[in-house]
Amino acid sequence: MARSHLTLAALATAAVAGLDVASATNFGSGAHGDFEAALLTGRDGRHWIIRVPTSERAEAEQSADLVALRALSTGVRARLPFSVTNFAGQTPIGGTRAVVYEFVYGSKVPLDSIETDDGLADSIGRAIAAVHALPTSFIADAGLPVYTPVEILRSSVVIMDRAAATHLVPAALLGRWERATEDSALWQFAPTVINGSLSAESFLSSDGGVTGLLDWHTLSVGDPARDLYWLLGAHGENVAEAAFDAYALARGSSDRQVKQRAMLYAELEIAKWLLHGTQQRSTEIVDDAVAMLHGLVDTVQNDLEQSLTHNTMPVMAVHEVEAMLDRNQRA
Repeated sequence: MARSHLTLAALATAAVAGLDVASATNFGSGAHGDFEAALLTGRDGRHWIIRVPTSERAEAEQSADLVALRALSTGVRARLPFSVTNFAGQTPIGGTRAVVYEFVYGSKVPLDSIETDDGLADSIGRAIAAVHALPTSFIADAGLPVYTPVEILRSSVVIMDRAAATHLVPAALLGRWERATEDSALWQFAPTVINGSLSAESFLSSDGGVTGLLDWHTLSVGDPARDLYWLLGAHGENVAEAAFDAYALARGSSDRQVKQRAMLYAELEIAKWLLHGTQQRSTEIVDDAVAMLHGLVDTVQNDLEQSLTHNTMPVMAVHEVEAMLDRNQRA
């Protein structure tokens, strides 16, 4: 039985010394429905969020998020053009722990609502660029993962090989992906600080600008394209292009292949969905993933005779990837 917002408010007062809660309301359920949460208002007018994980996955995510938030020091945060929450306190409850955070103001950003004419796509591109411009040293100092291009390439190959072993991936796609992993120019990039699990709902916005960024549990040094691939699922006209352009302008980056790797990661998300279905022995998920893979073949058929490489890869909006990600979040 889910805990009430009043119970969560009582836990918050135990977690944060001196917290005097004036009101409390239920607050969503997290990206995967794995948290009980409440929005709290203190008598001083400040707002707080309390979250209690309801699964092992959520508990591990919350622990990793706390490590990342501690790594994001005041000096690091000062380099960011948006707010990041702060850990306020915690208290044990039912074999896990309730954690209280400072509330970050802004509205969630549904992917379908992003438009180019309101400036939000540009702001998202600049926000991601700011994360990637952070010094990598603080990641290593905090003991967080630091990946090399070779390790990142190898992880993509592992996903491809596992998907190929199901014998459910169209040969045309396997060939396309293999050519991409064999293109050395595609993997010549400088790893940066990345959030690692960005989606539209990671962002908070107000008046067409990014005000906050949530969910830091996969903070690491890695491929900047990992933070960008989700933009390719935007339905709005030229949204992805606007965000990528703003990102490139802010970064002044020489990584000309970031869009291409982002597209590859977007396609491999469908392969991950297939693997998830096989692991869960879910015929429904497997059938959905197979249909999406065949749909992807149709989408990129004009490019299948060429290599998915640094100079031939098209930049496309893969709506199937967005739909899959939505289903994966609800799974």
